[in-house]
Amino acid sequence: MQKSVEFTGKNEEAAIAAALESLHLSREEVSVEVLQLAKAGFLGIGGTPAKVKVTYEAPDEPQAAPEPPKSAPEETPAPQEKIVYTPPQAPESGSSEPAEENAAAPAGPQRVYAAAPEGDEKAARIADFLTGLLQRMGVEAQPSIQVDEEGNYLVELIGQDLGSVIGRRGETLDAIQQLTGYAVNRGETHRVRVRVDAEGYRSKREDSLVRMANRVADKVLRTRRNFTLEPMNAYERHVIHTALQERADITTYSVGTEPNRRTVVAYEPGSHR
Repeated sequence: MQKSVEFTGKNEEAAIAAALESLHLSREEVSVEVLQLAKAGFLGIGGTPAKVKVTYEAPDEPQAAPEPPKSAPEETPAPQEKIVYTPPQAPESGSSEPAEENAAAPAGPQRVYAAAPEGDEKAARIADFLTGLLQRMGVEAQPSIQVDEEGNYLVELIGQDLGSVIGRRGETLDAIQQLTGYAVNRGETHRVRVRVDAEGYRSKREDSLVRMANRVADKVLRTRRNFTLEPMNAYERHVIHTALQERADITTYSVGTEPNRRTVVAYEPGSHR
């Protein structure tokens, strides 16, 4: 019987190659229908990948035996938590890595923000830049701007269905934050930090990273084996280091080079005692 599956890629050929590799088939064994052409976004933001439909011959599946009647409905298991890493940029704790442009402030005492005052020139520049950028991206959202006592700006994008603004693992949101920082600080001697968020994404992802870090640390303590996490940006690694810095018998360090730099959660008896 025939089966069809859909695959995506940065272009049509990449999507087809991914399909063939996943299915372990050759190009001659499948038929391909292009469902969506790849489209570049504005400044690399908001583009769409190519999507193809691959059809192939598969052996007939045996007919399943009918299930016996159930005396009571089974309880649906709770879905497992899916960890998605996200990320403002900030220097890694205890490392020599340079801070990225417009890096977000590291975890620490909670900042207190208030609405930006009328006549705030930097807030106006932030609003003008983001309004124009969002319009070019075809996103219906408005920036709500706040500022703390140190002059750091927090921008919350207000709108519906902002998944395209956040992007995969927050990459699009990071790009928007970087571009906004460049725009507001261009030609200025006094530079300010700008943090851009949407739907509370950053705080949720930081909480998720902290929970994941502690689960991994528990596993390292049980098995006495080091665990290497997937590649993360500087801010994500900083969150991991901070979350585990007081854990007994656990230490963390980073290996590799950007963009594939990883954090290692290691077993070290006697540490942090």
